Amino acid sequence: MVTQKGNVCIIGSFSLDSITVPGLNGSFHSLGGAVTYTSFAVKSLGETAAVISRVGADLPEAHLLKLHREGINISAVKRYPRETTTHFELCYNKDFSERTLKLTCKGYPISLDDIPHDLYAKIIHVAPIAGEINYDVVEHLKTCCSNLSLDPQGFLRSFDENGNVSPNLQADKRVLELVDICKVSQDEIFVLTDKVELNKAIKAVHDVGVKTVIVTMGAKGALLSFEGEQYNIPACHPTVLVDPTGAGDVFIGAFLSEYLKRKELLWCASIGSAAASMVVEGAGSTWFGERQEIIKRAISLYEKELKQ
Repeated sequence: MVTQKGNVCIIGSFSLDSITVPGLNGSFHSLGGAVTYTSFAVKSLGETAAVISRVGADLPEAHLLKLHREGINISAVKRYPRETTTHFELCYNKDFSERTLKLTCKGYPISLDDIPHDLYAKIIHVAPIAGEINYDVVEHLKTCCSNLSLDPQGFLRSFDENGNVSPNLQADKRVLELVDICKVSQDEIFVLTDKVELNKAIKAVHDVGVKTVIVTMGAKGALLSFEGEQYNIPACHPTVLVDPTGAGDVFIGAFLSEYLKRKELLWCASIGSAAASMVVEGAGSTWFGERQEIIKRAISLYEKELKQ
């Protein structure tokens, strides 16, 4: 049951990631998927987090135990012994400017039967990674929360028989009409809206009813748009760049955690940028930073760059 007061609930598939980054010999393995990074970010900022997902027999129990020990509610994570979990291979080039993503195993879709019948959360964040959530599920989730947040990346990916990724031009974009907050990368928003100019793409997302739009741009930071205004959110600089996987998911997790506290949206984005700068200092989903350091970095960004 996912009913804790002040809860952020994240729905999507876990992934078993094999990641190759410059500076490390060979690849390393990590628990991935937006549900992993977002839920840890929410928890690291002192808010309650819960996950809805389904996994196969191949997901080590130790991964779920880690989430449980960190205080993340995994009671709505269902294991299906005859199924497999999603697997990705991620490979970064020498300066981290490009990433190759390959799907090596696709998990099963999350169905309405996987949603707890008594689900209610202040915020539900919909975060598919490989088309595992459909419109009917999102439509139902809209009735189970006060605010619906979306990262559409999993709707916008198409995979060939070898697992190579390309834009899904046939994505069901009706989900945007249900959403209050949308976090999307710069490349993805062009696919999502069929626009080629960023301002027009952002306007198109707002025009269907989305109140808050966040466009992440990697090392260039992010763009926050709400109430007819746009704000450039600079990237916080990490002390060292080890692995950028999950930075966008951590950004939105931290943002939502502060949003629940009714904080100013520029502050929420500052926290998001600061938290994202912490996760990239570790390999995979092993390091999310201390809350005190995240807040320190956020204050520096907010006071020097954003506060008017």
